[in-house]
Amino acid sequence: MEQTEINAAARLIFETGLLKLSKRTGWWLCGIKDPESIAEHSFRTAIIAGLLASMEEADPARATLMAVWHDSQETRVGDIPHMGRRYLDAATNEKVTEDQTAGLPAAAADHIRSLIADYENGDSIEVDCAHDADKLECLFQAIEYRDAGYQNVDGWIESSRKKLRTKSAKLLADAAVAMSSQEWHNAIMRNVG
Repeated sequence: MEQTEINAAARLIFETGLLKLSKRTGWWLCGIKDPESIAEHSFRTAIIAGLLASMEEADPARATLMAVWHDSQETRVGDIPHMGRRYLDAATNEKVTEDQTAGLPAAAADHIRSLIADYENGDSIEVDCAHDADKLECLFQAIEYRDAGYQNVDGWIESSRKKLRTKSAKLLADAAVAMSSQEWHNAIMRNVG
C-alpha cells in the first residue's frame, strides 16, 4: 500500500465525520428545529438493516454495510429533501462515491463502490432490507418526534410505510405505529421488581 492511498483513506475518514454535524433537512419542513444528524440516521438504519436481514434470513453483514454507507455522499452534496430534488440535477450517488474513494487502495475503493452500486441498482434481499431500514428509521424517528409533540410528521410515517418491501419491515412498521416510542422502557420497567 502506498502512502498516498493511506492519506486518501485518512481524508475519507475525516470527510465522513461531517455526517455527525450535518442535519437531516427534511425534518425542518415538519417544524423540527434541531433534527437528527445524517450520522445518527445512518447508525440506526444500519442496526435496522442487520436486524431485518436476519429476520428475512438474508446476509445481515451485507445489508448493514450498505446501510452504513447509503448516505455517505451527503458529505459532498448535503441532505437534499425530496422536494428539492425536483429542481436540481445532482450527480448520482455512484459518481459521488467514485470521487470520494478516488485514491484509496483499489480493493477498498472497489468494495465501497460495489456497495453503493448494489444499494442504488441491486435486486437482492439484502438491498431490500437496506432500503427498508432507511424507510423504517424515518418511520421510527417520526414517531419519536410525534411523541415529543411535533404534529406534522404523520405524512412521513405513512409515506415510509408505503415504500416498504419486505414482510418483516411491514410487520415492524405495524408494531411501531401501534405503540409509543417509550414502550421499550415501559416494558423493561414492568419486568423490574
